[in-house]
Amino acid sequence: MPLRLGGRPLENPHLMKTSTEVPDFGAIKGRQRATWASGDYHVIAAIIVPVAERLCDSVDLRAGQRVLDIATGSGNAAIAAARRLCAVTGIDYVPELLQRGRLRAEAEGLPVQYQLGDAEMLPADDASFDVALSTFGVMFAPDQERTARELLRVIRSGGRIGLANWTPEGWIGEMLRVVGRYLPPPPGVAPSTRWGTEEGVRQLLGRATTSLQARREFFVWHFTSADQYIHLFRNYYGPTVKAFGALEASGRKALTEELLAAVATYATVADGTLLVPAEYLEVVATRA
Repeated sequence: MPLRLGGRPLENPHLMKTSTEVPDFGAIKGRQRATWASGDYHVIAAIIVPVAERLCDSVDLRAGQRVLDIATGSGNAAIAAARRLCAVTGIDYVPELLQRGRLRAEAEGLPVQYQLGDAEMLPADDASFDVALSTFGVMFAPDQERTARELLRVIRSGGRIGLANWTPEGWIGEMLRVVGRYLPPPPGVAPSTRWGTEEGVRQLLGRATTSLQARREFFVWHFTSADQYIHLFRNYYGPTVKAFGALEASGRKALTEELLAAVATYATVADGTLLVPAEYLEVVATRA
C-alpha cells in the first residue's frame, strides 16, 4: 500500500497561544531534564539518525568547520558532522545522554567533544562556531526567544544554522498534543512545535539572518505493530514515559487509546510493517 501522508488537520496550527503569566524557566528546565533522563532517549534517537545525516548534507558542511550540535542528546548530528571531518562539539543538559554520545563517537573513532550545557545559556564565546545544528533539540527549550538569541550569538557572521523540528501538523506534533492533555505543559510557554512552522522560525531567527530556507520533510517510522510503537515510546521516550508514570491505571488506558488512535490516522501497513510518516521542518539559515 502507498503511504498516506495524512493526519487530522488543525484549525490554525500557526496561531500560537501563550499565557501572560511569566514562567519559571529554571524550574521548567529542571523538570525537563528529569523527563529526558527518564527512559532511554538514545533508543529513539538511533532510529532517526537519517534525519541528522540529511540535515548535515543540506547545511553543506566542509572539512575543518567548527560545528556546535545543541541539545545533542546521544549525538546524532554531532557524529554526522564529525563524519564530514568537522571539528564538533555536542552540548546537552542531560549527562546520561552525553555519555551515550561519547560511547558512540569512541566506537566510530570520531573526535567529538561533548560538554554539559544549556541551550538557553550556551557555554561558548560569541561567534566561535561556523555552524550550529540541532535535530529535535532546541525546539524543546522553554524560553524560545532566549534560545534563538543564543543560537545566533555563537555563530560567526556568514555562518549557518541547521535545524530539524517536528511540525504541529505531523504525527509527532499530534502525539505531543495527546501527551500534553494528560501531562499539561507549564503555563506561559509557547508550544515546542512553533519551531516547526516557517512563521515561527522566521519570528525567532529571521531578524538576524541574510537567508532562511524552510522546507517540510518526512521521516518514516517503521514498527512491527501499533503495540510495538506503544511499547517503544512508553518505555524510552521521556515525555511519554513521564506521562504514563504520572497516571493511574484508567488514565494509562485512556492515554494508550488516544495514542493508538493518533497513529492510526497517519499510518499505513505494507508487507506486515506499520509505516508512519512524521513531518518535520528542515531549516537552513545564514547568519547576518
